[in-house]
Amino acid sequence: MHDPRPPSSGLDPANESPFKGKTGLQRVWNALNYSLAGLRAAYQCEDAFRQETWLTVILVPVALLLPVGWLAKGLLIASLLLVLVVELLNSAVEAVVDRVSLENHRLAKRAKDIGSAAVLVTLLLVAVVWASVLMEMA
Repeated sequence: MHDPRPPSSGLDPANESPFKGKTGLQRVWNALNYSLAGLRAAYQCEDAFRQETWLTVILVPVALLLPVGWLAKGLLIASLLLVLVVELLNSAVEAVVDRVSLENHRLAKRAKDIGSAAVLVTLLLVAVVWASVLMEMA
């Protein structure tokens, strides 16, 4: 079988990580289990993720019940899901930074602050989207 990678690439997934190399349905099943474990860990260990999850659980039905078009409903729900995505990434960055070192370091602080800023920006996006849709209804 021909390998489409150029010989000089040096890329061999099997040698990069012991977790690489699964294919087909086994890979999909493993990915699903890893994702569910990540959601469970974030919910159990991250207060902000838990709060944002409950905000989403409350506001998604509200969005579905609002007398607006499906595009507006989609934007309202997508903005909430985006907060969860960014919070998951922020939590992952924080976990890696803490794994590397718990000492106070300006780069560790910068990484955590930037992740926190990303969450803030997505929360502002939620406010803008929801305010725009609600004002359009008025």
